[in-house]
Amino acid sequence: MYGKQGEDGTRSKMGLGIAVGAGVGVALGVAMDDIALWTAIGMAIGVALGAAWS
Repeated sequence: MYGKQGEDGTRSKMGLGIAVGAGVGVALGVAMDDIALWTAIGMAIGVALGAAWS
């Protein structure tokens, strides 16, 4: 539906990692009053999580 996905679900795991990381980053950004910085950090963490899960 949203592009070709590997048989092992690689794309969905990467997307899940990015979503989790971004969510954590936004939550930290709201708590620490710097949403842009913590969202970027959360996205980077999410990419790392997605790569580790795949």
